[in-house]
Amino acid sequence: MSIDPSVLLFLTSGLFLGWALGANDAANVFGTAVGTRMIRWRTAALICSVFVILGAVVSGAGAAHTLGKLGAISTLPAAFMTALAAAIAVWLMTKAGLPVSTTQAIVGGIVGWNLFTASPTDAATLTTILGTGVICPVLSGLIAIPLYKALHAWLHRSHVHLVRADAYTRIALVLSGAFGAYALGANNIANVVGVFVPASPFPDLALMGWLRLSSAQILFLIGGAAIAAGVLTYSRNVMMTVGSELGRISPVAALAAVLAHSIVLFMFASRGLEAWLAARGLPTIPLVPVSSSQAVVGAVVGIAILKGVGGIRWRVLGSIVVGWLATPVLAGLICFFGLFFLKNVFNQAVG
Repeated sequence: MSIDPSVLLFLTSGLFLGWALGANDAANVFGTAVGTRMIRWRTAALICSVFVILGAVVSGAGAAHTLGKLGAISTLPAAFMTALAAAIAVWLMTKAGLPVSTTQAIVGGIVGWNLFTASPTDAATLTTILGTGVICPVLSGLIAIPLYKALHAWLHRSHVHLVRADAYTRIALVLSGAFGAYALGANNIANVVGVFVPASPFPDLALMGWLRLSSAQILFLIGGAAIAAGVLTYSRNVMMTVGSELGRISPVAALAAVLAHSIVLFMFASRGLEAWLAARGLPTIPLVPVSSSQAVVGAVVGIAILKGVGGIRWRVLGSIVVGWLATPVLAGLICFFGLFFLKNVFNQAVG
């Protein structure tokens, strides 16, 4: 398989965005477990890296398809700048220790491309994605509260010894974290390489005669590896913000938060669930990339409200919300001016 080296150069922005996503969003999967000292950071990073790649390759197509409706970026230089703008915005927020929305960053970049090229922004798709920015944390909080109450009641009634309860909680955090990493890869790989799918440079690939990877899955594999690199190299700071600085939570609350976050991400990425609901005449859940950060913060805040709002550090929460609002605007501005630079200085086709 021969690939033009210039193609690989354009893909570097997607890899940078994947790295930034891993550095920022691994906190949403294992931050509460690491912050409560139930799991060591190195263990969490390794488990997260493996399962985020699996989720990206196996289940990443659904959300990527919806993101493509927002703006049909058909040239690699334009996809390069869109992903780069989102990556820079997420990286700046990561340096500040804030868990921000990679989904909002890539949406901001796509809207920036639409504005620069005078392309229409699909209002229905944009409304759906922005609507999940409100629904996602609320839904996660609503799921986390009964999960926490059920787990707490089970531990109280079962009279499990404290040492054994800690062991059970630690195992459950590892399993739920693995599920959360899989859901993160499945849902958020669209943010990393979704803009490259319409102009994917890779042919389908057959491995060992029985394993076939489509062009999109090869992109998802590369993007998943970039996410894993971000987890392994730069995720510790944001993990501590989510795990210990937002509010005081117990290991059981940490488990409920991770489970709620993972369920929400899986719901918005699962084609199987969508088909199951449709077959029974039930309302389906849109397959859109949702914010992993908003999901876990919503879960933590929901549990904190249940235990008393005094446990919430409102200044930290306020900083996080400001980061959520600033990220898409920053990404859109960077993309708009970056496209101007690419077109007029390097004579690249951007749309």
